[in-house]
Amino acid sequence: MRITSKILALCLGLYLALSATALAADDGFSEVYTYNYDYWGELRESPNAYRAEQVIYSTTLGLETPMRKPQSLFVQGDRLYVCDTGNNRILQLVRRNGGFELERIIDAIQGTEPAGFDTPSDVFVDQDGNLYVADTNHNRVVMADKNLRFVRDYTKPSDSTFEQSLSFLPSKLVVDVAGRVYVLSTNVNKGLVKYEADGTFTGFIGANQVKYDLWDYIWKAFLSTREQRAQQVSFVPTEYENICIDSDGFIYATNTVFSEYDLMSDVAKPIRRLNGIGNDILIKNGKHPPIGDLQWVEGTLDYGPSKFKDITVLDNDIYVAVDRTRGRLFGYDSQGILLWAFGTKGNRVGAFMSAVSIEHMGTDLLVLDDDECAITLFSPTDYGNLIYRANDEYLRGQYETSADTWREVMKLNANYDPAFIGIGRALLREEKYADAMAYFKMAHDRTNYGRAYRYYRKEAAEKHIIWIALAIAALLIVPLVVQRFKRIKMEVQADERRKAAGFKS
Repeated sequence: MRITSKILALCLGLYLALSATALAADDGFSEVYTYNYDYWGELRESPNAYRAEQVIYSTTLGLETPMRKPQSLFVQGDRLYVCDTGNNRILQLVRRNGGFELERIIDAIQGTEPAGFDTPSDVFVDQDGNLYVADTNHNRVVMADKNLRFVRDYTKPSDSTFEQSLSFLPSKLVVDVAGRVYVLSTNVNKGLVKYEADGTFTGFIGANQVKYDLWDYIWKAFLSTREQRAQQVSFVPTEYENICIDSDGFIYATNTVFSEYDLMSDVAKPIRRLNGIGNDILIKNGKHPPIGDLQWVEGTLDYGPSKFKDITVLDNDIYVAVDRTRGRLFGYDSQGILLWAFGTKGNRVGAFMSAVSIEHMGTDLLVLDDDECAITLFSPTDYGNLIYRANDEYLRGQYETSADTWREVMKLNANYDPAFIGIGRALLREEKYADAMAYFKMAHDRTNYGRAYRYYRKEAAEKHIIWIALAIAALLIVPLVVQRFKRIKMEVQADERRKAAGFKS
């Protein structure tokens, strides 16, 4: 009876604890589950780097016509632009008094025909307030000034390099500081379509590499008939999923068309950083390439590898990609090292049914769910802010301060490899090579350990150069002296033998 009472009490306590947890999760905007991967690729829970602060719905904004299949977000200053694709309009929101308010609805451009949009899928606003809209089914990118007066449009190139039988269906776009426009077109697989500021088409950049099976190539080239070749799909590169541009003018692109078996070997390259001629210059100094989750069920759609739907780049070169497979956000530093991952699929706060776009305001993150027609605002926790602060201090050259901040991070997460690496990098900059080697060793960072060891070896050589020189001299001179003494000894012994035999010297 006493045992039964204890069991009942235990069950009641467990029920109350679970109820309290559920209430905490449902009460307001709770924190979200966060994790990372260790050196061996094993998942490790960590403190939450972000918490969900606010969810913005159509009712929140007081919209008479609710959002319908919104496809893209863009941030410029304190304004958030939402591409409300299903309603053929752009929503301009302003962040004010701790929330977002509807500032204006953009559904037409003055001075052009057609004035309205047809399935707009992306929006970009430059520093001067000029608006660029990927007006997909009108086959154009339309540019307007801040007063929504028409400036120019970017349409299908008449150049022979653009297949004239194809429709021009712009889906995503970015604009650099010089006003050059880069467009991702749905049915163009030569890379990004590039226009100068005056609207002149100047070619393509950043085409994906062609991927094909060797046997398929041989069959198509030599063994198949003309009719069979006509029915086969051409070996052409696939287009990107999404693009964004960082403060330095480099374009980040996500790619979701790849073989899952090419991920760990870094052949797939689901995230790329393109320079002006389209080469991928993304830095990847982590143990694992930036591919999202390291564990998945092979050959499955819902449980397969991460597929990045969109990406955003913060001012400190940390980039965050949103995964459509499991609704997760992955944050990487400028070296390609995973800082944190969080999120899941679902219709509760902090989860997504179908995340399609991500943007940032400072270090706050905004994620658009097109199924729920909702935008979730995430803000960093104290733990997340420490990570950002340590990175920022390092970029400002405050290496000692950065190392101290990373130590604060380690107090909250003792098994956090990026903290060991961060301290090691700071110590390396301070020319404390032996200490840096110790931290890199704990993080199993062989690349940085090798760098620190080379500097340590050079420093040791310079510090002990006199002794090294003496040692080298000794190694060179002592054998000569010994050999000379041996020769003299042999000559003396030979002379003594001649004397003993009655010969004169």
